[in-house]
This record gives sequence, structure tokens and C-alpha cells, in this order.
Amino acid sequence: MSRPWTHWSTSNDLYSLRLPAHDAGTGLIGRPLGKALRGFDFVFDSFDAYAAGLVSNPNMIVAGSIGAGKSTVVKMLLDRALVRGRRVVVIDPKGEYQQLAASYGVSPVTLGRDGWCSPFPDDDRESRNLLRALVASAQGSPLTSDQHYVIDEVWQQLPASRPARVLRALYGQLETHIASAQYSAQRSLALTLYRFIHGDLAGLFDGDGDPLVFSGRLIVLDLSVQWSSNSLSVAALSAVAAAQQVVATEGELGYLVLDEAWALLSDDHALRWLQGSWKLARSRGLSHILVLHRWTDVAAAGDAGSAQRERAQGLLRECETALLFRQPPDEAREMSVALGLHEREEQYLTALPKGAALVRYGAFRSVVRVIPDDRDRRFIDTDSAMRDHAAS
Repeated sequence: MSRPWTHWSTSNDLYSLRLPAHDAGTGLIGRPLGKALRGFDFVFDSFDAYAAGLVSNPNMIVAGSIGAGKSTVVKMLLDRALVRGRRVVVIDPKGEYQQLAASYGVSPVTLGRDGWCSPFPDDDRESRNLLRALVASAQGSPLTSDQHYVIDEVWQQLPASRPARVLRALYGQLETHIASAQYSAQRSLALTLYRFIHGDLAGLFDGDGDPLVFSGRLIVLDLSVQWSSNSLSVAALSAVAAAQQVVATEGELGYLVLDEAWALLSDDHALRWLQGSWKLARSRGLSHILVLHRWTDVAAAGDAGSAQRERAQGLLRECETALLFRQPPDEAREMSVALGLHEREEQYLTALPKGAALVRYGAFRSVVRVIPDDRDRRFIDTDSAMRDHAAS
């Protein structure tokens, strides 16, 4: 008499092996992103997943090699969120979201050409922390004790009703020190602030007239002018700070997409600030989506074992959701280290077909074949191979 089963296992056993045994999808309701391994619709929204207890925070990572499908799935996620009434702000360093914007009748905003925006929130403490991060990032070195003191002093001199041009007001208190031939904390800060008022960062976060007022469900901030410059991390940091205010207004839920996220992860001063704002995502009703291409960029955040590398990896590991597309073996190894992947998950990454992703959401895993629908094809850039794969 033979037994019908040769092996027994529980869901805990399978989870310990990181096997997508439950792979029938999330159980959420909505327009699917594609199909899970067993052929069921895969539906995902950060806030629905949080409400259902699938994740403990709404932040996400989307990563993969060029052409693997990450840009497609990000745009699909955003479109589904917009249809649901979520707000979306995209920090777009390469001008890749123009078609999505056009499908909603929106024109991307190019800072410096279309106007300037103020990155400083209403909260005084948060604003001062952001100022410190901006100055340190722009000068490429940590603030000295003297610089910390001067920043506190000049900030306290701002009028109670803070002016719209915060950076200009601070610079006005220090600009007389530029003529000095001797080094001082005041002179060094004045020279850094000069960049925002008259230098290479002028017109982005300070300018004539009133700052831009963003409205509507979708806002795309085009930073393509800064893409190939050394100022990308500073511009991205300021744009993220300004975008957080937009998304979180009126208690609405929203997504903030940071494409080419390595620009902030590789800048330790920006990274420190981002860590603080990361922890406020739930209270703000904000889901950050970090889009990364090469995981060696994360490794470049600092030497192995350095505090900066640990901060970058810690930030990534705090993301409860990760959509991970195919990676070559060397990049898969870096991803495994950065996210603390199991050996089996690392093996999945090197074997995934184009258009498929390993999705980690909380304690769960799914292998998902991304399938754009007719609506998606209006605003995604997919080559014929991707279309053929999606239709198969």
C-alpha cells in the first residue's frame, strides 16, 4: 500500500526556504499588474497592502537591469494609483515620464525654466534640517561646528512670517563675508548659498516672483538638465523635499517616485536627511518609490563596512515592498547583500525572464509576469520583444 504523499511541509517551512508557494497573488482588489506564478491576477497598491496587513510601511523599491521592465511597471503602478484618486509626484532626471504626463493632459515642469519651487516645509525644525543637508551636499563635506552655529543664528534672524525666498534671505545676511580674504564659517556658507542664488543652482529653488504652486493629481518634475552635472544630488534632494509637501497636503494618500535614486543614496548628506523623512512616510500617507538600475551604484555609496554603506542598505531594507527584475550574476550578488536576500531569491534574479519580477511584500513573495493592458500601452515605452512577451 503506497502513501499518496512523500513529503509534508507547512507554509512556515516553505517561507523559510523563500519559495513562492502561496503565489496566487496578494488577494487585493483592483486592476492587475500581471499574473502571479500560478496564473492568478497580481494586484498591488502600497496603501491597500498596508491596510490589509501585508506590509508595515508603504515604501517601495523597483530595481532591474536596463530593459528588464522596471519603468513599465512603475508607470503601471502610478496609473492605477491615479485612477484611484491618489496623488503622484515624479522626480524625473531623464525625461522618461513625458508620455504618462501627456496621457493625463499634464506638462512636465522643468525647474529653472518654468519657475522655481521652495523646498522648505512649514515645520521649522524640518526646514532647518533640510537646510543643513542642502549645504553639506552642495559643499561636499559635513558641516563644521561653526557652520552649524552660524546656520542656527541666521535662521533665527528670519522674520516670524518666513519669506518665500528663504535661501535668498539667508544669503542676504551673509553675503558681505564673501569679500573677506580670510576663511570663516560665515564666508563658506555664503559661498555655498551663492550657488542657489546666482550660481549653477540658480533658478531651481530660488528666483524672482512667487514660487510655483503645484496642483493636480500628477506632477512631473523634470531634472534632465541636471542629469549629467555634479549638482544632481542637490537638485534631487531639494525636489524630493518640495514634492513631499505636495503629496502630503490635505491628508491625501500619494506616491513620490524618485528615479535614478542612486543620486541620493550615494550622497551621504542627502541620505541622512532621507532616512529621517522615510520614517514619517506612514504618518504623511506617502509612499516613496525608489527606482534603481544597477546595484553596484548602491555599493558605490561607501566602502564596505562604512557607515554610509550601512545607511544606504538600511534604507533599502526598510522598504517593505521590492519589485526586483532580472539582474546579471554580479549585480544579483550586490542586490542580495543590499537587501539581505536568501540564496534562493538571488538565484531567481538571474533566471527571471524579461518582463517578470520577484516581488517581496512583507513576509510574502511572488513571481509576477508583468502584463500591460491596452490602457497601459498609451504611455509605456516597450519594445516589440516586451509586447510579444506580454501577449504570450
